[in-house]
Amino acid sequence: MSTPHLASGPDGAGALRPLLDTVLDALTTGARARGGPLPAGGPEAVAARVTAALGDVLPDRGEPDALRTLVHALAEGAADPADPRCAAHLHCPPLAVATAADLAVSALNPSLDSWDQAPAASVLEAQVTRALAHEIGLADALVTTGGTEANELAVLLARETHGAGLRLVCGANAHHSLPRAAWLLGLPDPVVVPTPGGTLDPAALHRALTPLTGPLLVAATAGTTDAGLIDPLPEIAGLCTAHGARLHIDAAYGAALTFSDRHRDKLAGLQAAHTVTVDLHKLGWQPIAAGLLAVARPRELTALHHHADYLNAADDTDAGLPDLLGRSLRTTRRPDILKIAVTLKSLGRTGLGALVDQVCAHARDLAVLVHNHPGFELYGRPVISTVLFRPAHATDAAVAAVRRQLLHDGRAVLGRARADGRLWLKATLLNPHTRPEHLAGLLKLVEGTTPR
Repeated sequence: MSTPHLASGPDGAGALRPLLDTVLDALTTGARARGGPLPAGGPEAVAARVTAALGDVLPDRGEPDALRTLVHALAEGAADPADPRCAAHLHCPPLAVATAADLAVSALNPSLDSWDQAPAASVLEAQVTRALAHEIGLADALVTTGGTEANELAVLLARETHGAGLRLVCGANAHHSLPRAAWLLGLPDPVVVPTPGGTLDPAALHRALTPLTGPLLVAATAGTTDAGLIDPLPEIAGLCTAHGARLHIDAAYGAALTFSDRHRDKLAGLQAAHTVTVDLHKLGWQPIAAGLLAVARPRELTALHHHADYLNAADDTDAGLPDLLGRSLRTTRRPDILKIAVTLKSLGRTGLGALVDQVCAHARDLAVLVHNHPGFELYGRPVISTVLFRPAHATDAAVAAVRRQLLHDGRAVLGRARADGRLWLKATLLNPHTRPEHLAGLLKLVEGTTPR
């Protein structure tokens, strides 16, 4: 039996080329077999097809066609975010150029826990994260696996800076990872401010902050998960200053608005934060994962410093080898910054801003279609690219059933969100290639599935 080829080294490219052809062919045949935004038949049908393709997980002898078979099965059973009818979650279709860059990372396999495993990647990460932080008005940034890790790091840095008595104050609209971070770190129970209108009300926040003593961390949101709403950031920043509270802004969804001349003003106040969560595998068209935590005071990152002699020995650091362990709570981690760097440089601010403008325009167009249709009810005008709507006069149970039927049939992927005490269908539009007929067709599918 011959020794398997390696992805890098002098023969790596030659070994990868035919395999890439196999992968691309299998992606095509799998998508064709799927025939829509997700596989039909529901969980049992998908499981049966995958199980049949997988067969014996660890056979005695290897199967030469395993790559083609399993990639085909994965593609056939995928929810494809590049399909305009796949619009449930903050799950974007990745750019081809970013995906190609990610292949290089997989082939070279750098690990950003020590300089001698990732010489060029460590320089790239340091320069690109700093530039992205400057773009939103802060000083530096760490790469994370997404919004959840970034929010957890933000709470950790606040605790290490201000002490274990830190109290988190957030709106009921805050991402679930924030109160969970307080729990993980052993902090007091968060103070949760009601958000009946979907955003954090400054007057309600003031009332919540007034009786509190000790160090406080206020978490605001720029792009809520359910409706894409943005809290009144300048007013919240002013309250934080008045009450001596630290400010974290979860802009996992909304931070990319900074690339757009048309929508950048929606982020006014972002630069007043101590920390900001950014997630470019949402509104940024990156393959997962592509999160960051931007910080205003880089000196606070000393709280993350950690020593392991085999990775950052003191004499190596004194001799000039960069110490990378303080850039993450993870040890082994891949340079996810490459795909981001390639995207920024390939498209530029203008190109990225155009993509942001397109998906925001698609959301406005869908909202108009819903508003003008007597069979639907619109929750409100979209702020970013999320539209909440529901069949008029339907019960919550009927709304949920419509969504599940579309999923089971493989015809559309819509999310669900609860607002104003009712259940809504959620369309999160992140595909810049969406056309008006796709939006009209999506509504027609919902209309045709709704019981009369």
